[in-house]
Amino acid sequence: MKNSITVFLPQGIAEENIKELCESPIVNEVIVLTDKDEIQLKENIRCLKIDYLFSSKTIELILKNCQSDYFLFYTQNSDFSLGKNALERFLQIAQQTRAGLLYSDFKQKDEDNVVVNHPLIDYQIGSVRDDFEFGTMLFFNKKICFEALNNSKIHFRFAGLYHLRLSIATQQLPFHINEYLYTINNIIDKRKSGEKQFDYVDPKNREVQLEMEKVCSIYLEKIGALIKPNLNDVEFDEDFDTEASVIIPVRNREKTIADAIQSVLNQKTDFPFNLIIIDNQSTDKTTEIIDSFVKKDKRIIHIVPSRNDLGIGGCWQVGIEHRECGKFAVQLDSDDVYETEETLQKIVSEFYKQKCAMLIGSYTMTNFEMEPIPPGLIDHKEWTDENGPNNALRINGLGAPRAFYTPILREIGVPNTSYGEDYALGLQISHSYKIGRIYESIYLCRRWQDNTDASLSIEKVNTNNHYKDKLRTIEILSRIK
Repeated sequence: MKNSITVFLPQGIAEENIKELCESPIVNEVIVLTDKDEIQLKENIRCLKIDYLFSSKTIELILKNCQSDYFLFYTQNSDFSLGKNALERFLQIAQQTRAGLLYSDFKQKDEDNVVVNHPLIDYQIGSVRDDFEFGTMLFFNKKICFEALNNSKIHFRFAGLYHLRLSIATQQLPFHINEYLYTINNIIDKRKSGEKQFDYVDPKNREVQLEMEKVCSIYLEKIGALIKPNLNDVEFDEDFDTEASVIIPVRNREKTIADAIQSVLNQKTDFPFNLIIIDNQSTDKTTEIIDSFVKKDKRIIHIVPSRNDLGIGGCWQVGIEHRECGKFAVQLDSDDVYETEETLQKIVSEFYKQKCAMLIGSYTMTNFEMEPIPPGLIDHKEWTDENGPNNALRINGLGAPRAFYTPILREIGVPNTSYGEDYALGLQISHSYKIGRIYESIYLCRRWQDNTDASLSIEKVNTNNHYKDKLRTIEILSRIK
């Protein structure tokens, strides 16, 4: 094992971290990556001038300057503490598995300087999203990196590390070590889960996202999962008494359900529509509020399922199976509202114009009082007719509000989950039917403390991410088949 690892660190890591690494008997060299012309380093520490930390040029420099069989790439400018024999454990498992990329669980100090566990999830074939969490220590087999890149002439300014990771995954999936091998000594990103989840649609990240999309498409083509979208028009040839049904699954939303219902009843259309509310056994005043509207408007269908095992997807299935469900089933969450009185008309008109099986709009993020908050408009312009179904595997959502041609939705069925059911539908529909888009805001998405994804524990975030990765795995395997 002696002198088997080269360590690459970004500039700014504490001197005690560098000293600890240099004193390890299995570390061959510690190299600091910097975009500065000159920095002060100890005599035995080498410095490499780079452009961007995760660029293709930086990856090339790392491979060129690595004089050992393995290298550790520390990816954040935050201090750390190595666990007992952590580097030896990385190296041991790398030699035993011949994995090209390894990562481990870690510990992290919270705001009160208390150390908490930060477990990660296993990598699977569907873990193609560019924000897959590896922690801050990535352990590589240099030879496999060379083989994976295979003298690639494609250079990326932001997506070089992502390209390396997916290239390695075409040969062997990254290996997760279920052990806490290090501790991060300060918080990397203090934002709550509900604030982080929209980074990929922030307009300021657009240039980065275009590179990530290209890398993902290259990977999908290599594994035989890249598809050319089926853009055949959908014929809306089945007869329905009602043109559209707005479907609201709800449980214990006494603070918001009245606003949601009223925004539907305010809709002005040239066709008949109804509102199907699946009240999933609420225990607060939600049921009473819904009934007060039912007494005044016959367009409202209030369903209280007898089952106690329904998630949001299961409630949707109840709604679309109802005999009075219209030709188009349109989503509205119980927290949210339609932005104008023309939203429903716009959605149905676009179905006929775009002749699609699924239609996805754009929305504006607001606070509870429905005042716009950052990042504002979420329009998912990363979707294109040419590559949308492929890029959908890289991102974590497709947008809202979502609407469906009911016969096709009934044929597919909605997964009985309370997370990712809409994403599952989008993936499945995308490779068989056209998905239409509305890029103007037609929906207000309210963020408040009772949102189901406002502030999740790391365990819950991991569960959600693992499920969506599993959906991607199913879709990729289906495409390869």
